[in-house]
Amino acid sequence: MTKGKQLTARTVATATKPGLHGDGGGLWLQLGATGGKSWAFRFQLNGRARQMGLGPVDLVSLAEARDLARDARRLLLRGVDPIEDRRANRKAARVANAKAITFRSCAKRFIASHEAGWRNEKHRKQWSSSLEAYVYPTIGDLPVSAIDTGLVMQVLEPIWTIKPETAGRVRGRIEAVLSWAAVRGYRNGDNPARWRGHLDQLLPARRKVRRVKHHAAMPYAELPAFMVELRGQPGTAARALEFTILTVGRTGEVLGTQRPELDMGVRLWTVPPERMKGGRLHRVPLSQPAVTLLEALPREATSPYVFPGARRGRPLSNMAMTMLLERMGRNDATVHGFRSSFRDWAAEVAHAPREVAEAALAHAVGSEVEAAYQRGDMLDRRRELMNSWAEFLGRVT
Repeated sequence: MTKGKQLTARTVATATKPGLHGDGGGLWLQLGATGGKSWAFRFQLNGRARQMGLGPVDLVSLAEARDLARDARRLLLRGVDPIEDRRANRKAARVANAKAITFRSCAKRFIASHEAGWRNEKHRKQWSSSLEAYVYPTIGDLPVSAIDTGLVMQVLEPIWTIKPETAGRVRGRIEAVLSWAAVRGYRNGDNPARWRGHLDQLLPARRKVRRVKHHAAMPYAELPAFMVELRGQPGTAARALEFTILTVGRTGEVLGTQRPELDMGVRLWTVPPERMKGGRLHRVPLSQPAVTLLEALPREATSPYVFPGARRGRPLSNMAMTMLLERMGRNDATVHGFRSSFRDWAAEVAHAPREVAEAALAHAVGSEVEAAYQRGDMLDRRRELMNSWAEFLGRVT
């Protein structure tokens, strides 16, 4: 063991004698019998001699080693054991890293550890495919420790009444992954995907969910060509259907439109609560094609409606647009189905955030708690989306 004067970078590089070479302040250069060099901090605390490694010379320079030794001395000055302090910091870092693991990572590890016991190959594939399709887009990249009831509901609500069997399996798989993560120490608290005494209070039992008959929807790729044909059709029904497609409104919302609901200056259509399915006022941003269509419509002094029917003072019939589709030979499509066409386009072409696309359709998004905090209606973001939709519809094919 040599103390002598302080070390220099040169003496560190040329030192060959095995043992400890002092730099002062508790910092030592440690040379092994095989030529290995590393730094050590030696100290005494409560009458006990201790030594803490500071790393090898090829990774930690002399200046860095002195800084580390200085930090250790500051801890000793406060009565803190630098070795125990380092252990505590490393443990905290491991815990933080563990809790930052994503739901997707946990799910893949869960599947890998259980699939050997799944004899059915189809079952193994369904596990992965269902999570890829319904779960990962919403919560896959979030820390598993952050998954709560609201996020689970975001996954389940869109499919609970449409695909009840699939939704039930997805819920069970989320619950299994979250339980696995809790046992591994990646999350704490109750499982937000459990059914009994929790989600059963928020969602109807699957056996009570009525089968939903889907409205026939035209593939969105066919819509630009269809819009060209539709614009060539005369009559109020054709203009009402064109407006319906441009605004993705429901039949009743569109046919009941009155002039005071339209603000052409700011390009906005405000649908009153009494005509909305959800009973809440809905603002619809109007694209330039929608404005042009409205401005070209004739005004009838005898009717308050933008799309008047044959009977004086009454709006266009609910069947008028459906009959128009039949006359055009499009029995494979429905008026309501154009909303589905838009939703597919928004997801696959526009890559619009789910909450924006759903808001454009006047759908409720998320849990009641989320709704309480989501007070805005994302009008500016929806305006951008509807302008893109109108541009897509107007493409020349």
